[in-house]
Amino acid sequence: MTDSSTQTQDRFPLSRPAFWLLLFLFSLVWFGTLNYRHLIASDEGRYAEMAREMLASGDWITPRYDGYKYFEKPPLQTWMNALTFMWFGLGEWQARLWTALTGFGGILLAGYTAKRVFNARTGLMTVLVLIGAPMWGLLGHFNVLDMGVTFMMEISLCAMLLAQRPQLPNAQVRRWMWLCWAGMALAVLSKGLIGIVLPGGVLVLYSLISRDWAVWKRAYIVSGLLIFLAISAPWFILVSIHNPEFAYFFFVDQHFKRFLTDYARREGPFYYFVPVLLVGFLPWVSVMWQTAAFTRRMPRQPNGFAPVTLLWVWTGFIFVFFSISSSKLISYILPIAPALAMLIGLYLSQLTAERFKRHLAGYAVLLVLVAVLTAIFGARHGSAKNPLVLYQEFRLWLYAAYAAAMVGIVLAWRLNRHSVRRALIAFSAGMFALAMIGGSGHEVFGRNSSGVLLVPAVKNAMTRLGPDTPFYSVGMLDHTMPFYLRRTMTMVAFEDELAFGISQEPQKWIPTIPAFIKRWDSEPKALALISPPIYENLKNQHVPMQVIARDARRVIVEKPQP
Repeated sequence: MTDSSTQTQDRFPLSRPAFWLLLFLFSLVWFGTLNYRHLIASDEGRYAEMAREMLASGDWITPRYDGYKYFEKPPLQTWMNALTFMWFGLGEWQARLWTALTGFGGILLAGYTAKRVFNARTGLMTVLVLIGAPMWGLLGHFNVLDMGVTFMMEISLCAMLLAQRPQLPNAQVRRWMWLCWAGMALAVLSKGLIGIVLPGGVLVLYSLISRDWAVWKRAYIVSGLLIFLAISAPWFILVSIHNPEFAYFFFVDQHFKRFLTDYARREGPFYYFVPVLLVGFLPWVSVMWQTAAFTRRMPRQPNGFAPVTLLWVWTGFIFVFFSISSSKLISYILPIAPALAMLIGLYLSQLTAERFKRHLAGYAVLLVLVAVLTAIFGARHGSAKNPLVLYQEFRLWLYAAYAAAMVGIVLAWRLNRHSVRRALIAFSAGMFALAMIGGSGHEVFGRNSSGVLLVPAVKNAMTRLGPDTPFYSVGMLDHTMPFYLRRTMTMVAFEDELAFGISQEPQKWIPTIPAFIKRWDSEPKALALISPPIYENLKNQHVPMQVIARDARRVIVEKPQP
């Protein structure tokens, strides 16, 4: 690369007004869509309700779900959601704000790091890759833990990359590495031991592959461990003091058993994450092979550190780690996204107009094909829970999403004649619109699955009967209704993921349907949320019940008053 081309890439490829305008418009869409959808089961309702209960009880040490101890995950996101509820009130956008902030911050952090470690053009391309990746956009708008832990792990990755730049003063290296250790601690508080196991494993593997042993001398291990423990250890100590049963369940059941066995009942084949990656990074799939070929030739830094190697090791190790795990969910591999975005950004920073033109043509054809398949198969089958009309309505949202993406592709085609950079901005914006519109369209299913349409009738009954009225959840665990009703329920004949909490406080639940009937008959007033099959069974037994609200998923009844 010539000196002139290096200077061109080091110069930020957008004017200051253009950058701030695009950032402002992106922020409006990113945060402006948080309140459109209702919370859906299971993660969104669960983590919103846990934060509501934490705020209501004032107990910030022992997480609870539906009133039962819940130790499956550490509390960082629950803390942040509870603080959001404290400051802004209860609601959908508040429940998603922490996820949205970490997703938004993750885009900026990856772009900043790529700019500092490589060049300004790569920084911009990295931002565009994450914005255009459906996996990042969608998971940044759902109240799940994976975006939060990804951001904290990204802090570790980016701080490591920034710390290892050549000719950096020792004081700056130390500060960046301290931030790296702090990021790992916050990742542990977000989702457990993967917060340190994965970054640690990556660094070990990187050293073996690159034979770069000097990186350990710049890791500030002793002071870094002190920072790590100072941030992560206090909660683990306090929760163990308050709950002696915590340590075994959290570390053995929720880590080793989940990874090594089908304990969590989330099995999948070894190749489970291959289609996840292809769909999650769909707009950039066509350049992945070229990215690998291009970045393989990237030289080391003058100090011997190889940032590209570290990024590939980060991507590959985390991908393989979760692929061999016995517990798999689509969102688990999200932490590879920032590293993969920087690698793809390196390739895109030197992409020619002619090459990009071929990619655009391919995506246009693919989009038309997907639209045709949606028209043929997108609304052919319905069910009691999701009638055919909902699929037909969702199909309209998908058409709108495809149209927005096609606009982006056409605009990119036109801009590509004069500026690949502007064409990539248009293309990424179109793919972002595809994810946001399609994701928002899920509300046609979400408003029904959340049970929010039943809430007014149930709240009226709760007001009429009084706040001390017992409320039972019979034969099912509803992940959204407790949050929308602003109260917990007593579990009946159903444990599911509350099994551990129930085992610790068995007096809080009713183990059998006959025991529930006996309790129901003895109550002067009561409410119950019941699965439809069990409701029919109770009705056949002539249990006194008056239906106050129902849908395909749940029936809510009250004890008839004399």
